[in-house]
Amino acid sequence: MLTKEIFDRFAGFIGLAVAIPVILLTWIAIAIVMPGAPAIFRQKRVGKDGRLFTLVKFRTMRPAHGGSSVSVAGESRITPLGAVLRRWKIDELPELWNVIKGDMSFVGPRPDVPGYADCLEGDCRRILSLKPGITGAATLRYRYEEEILASQEDPQTYNDSVIYPDKVRLNLLYLDSRSFGLDLRMILSTALPSLQSRLLPSEFHAIMPGSELNTPTTQSVNIYAN
Repeated sequence: MLTKEIFDRFAGFIGLAVAIPVILLTWIAIAIVMPGAPAIFRQKRVGKDGRLFTLVKFRTMRPAHGGSSVSVAGESRITPLGAVLRRWKIDELPELWNVIKGDMSFVGPRPDVPGYADCLEGDCRRILSLKPGITGAATLRYRYEEEILASQEDPQTYNDSVIYPDKVRLNLLYLDSRSFGLDLRMILSTALPSLQSRLLPSEFHAIMPGSELNTPTTQSVNIYAN
């Protein structure tokens, strides 16, 4: 874990320095597309041990959009520029600052908005012992999550009853098998998706849009309090 902490801070500084040109260009593009709106979006998320922290990322939605807590590919509240930023994960570059501050790690569960973590019970609450990550087991498997949700009649219900429980299962799997070597393989799989099938167990492989989700999520893990 000490190696992970040192790596996160060092790689975070290096990554932020390398990404400065892209960050500046993205900032300018957002200012042009959405004049008057802050280019950086800030939101409270649940961190390690359930503590709240402020996540920073590039704005991809129109201000005061309201609506569902899940994002669906093609929905009107996402700007065309925002769709590109989300597709290539450029909107998450500011999260390197969260890594440098120690709120996040490069690898871990994605930080949830308040409310979802409150539904965890029993063994599932062990996930909160992990720092949230920019990428991770569930992130890799659900690389095409927005496209999957877009194909559902009720995206919010499908997320809450199918995808979110499966993410809990995957994050528990990561928690029980984590190592610095596994973290490096997940980072490489994020940067080079074509290597994912060679580097990671099949449980962490991405699901293609429209494919059958065949995981015993509701049978294998109970995330909700009675």
